Amino acid sequence: QVTSFRGVAVRSLSTSSPYDHPEHGRLVYKGNLAKTVLGVKFFSYSTSIFNLFMMPYIMLKSGIGVESLLVQAAFYGLIGIFTFVTPVTLHILTKGYVIRLYYKDEVDTYTAITYNAILAEKVTVFHQKDVKIPDITKMFTTFYAKTKSMLVNPTLFPNPQDYNHLMGYDKSSFFKFEDLEEAKET
Repeated sequence: QVTSFRGVAVRSLSTSSPYDHPEHGRLVYKGNLAKTVLGVKFFSYSTSIFNLFMMPYIMLKSGIGVESLLVQAAFYGLIGIFTFVTPVTLHILTKGYVIRLYYKDEVDTYTAITYNAILAEKVTVFHQKDVKIPDITKMFTTFYAKTKSMLVNPTLFPNPQDYNHLMGYDKSSFFKFEDLEEAKET
């Protein structure tokens, strides 16, 4: 690999893949909606902050402070829904969306990167044995890592064997075709 540094060719002798992370391992999954989730959450938070700063001005200019108690309750309720409920709902729905998933072969651990409530990346480390598949298909859950729900798109795994290992499908309790052939021979 040859790169340029101030016009001088520099040769890198690195043997690691560009998808390797020194701490987390090999990148096995990258979510395609990461920027969208971040953008929607950021927009929701920014409009909520804007609402909080504009509320005193709106109340002073509209004269809602002198209206009936019922009108005030309806107004504050409507503003409260858009200011607080929408960002909380968005966070609850997207908190398990996996942005990146790394796998460390040596210790059989996965590292899932998600967004937390303040839009920072959150790291969750778990073993393959901690993965539980829900009995009933849930809308925003592909699997549980310990007790945390995670959402991944199986078609975005470049290597299907990585998904099969994550979900435990490679350790299936069903018989294998080779076992069936051996049973026929005996």
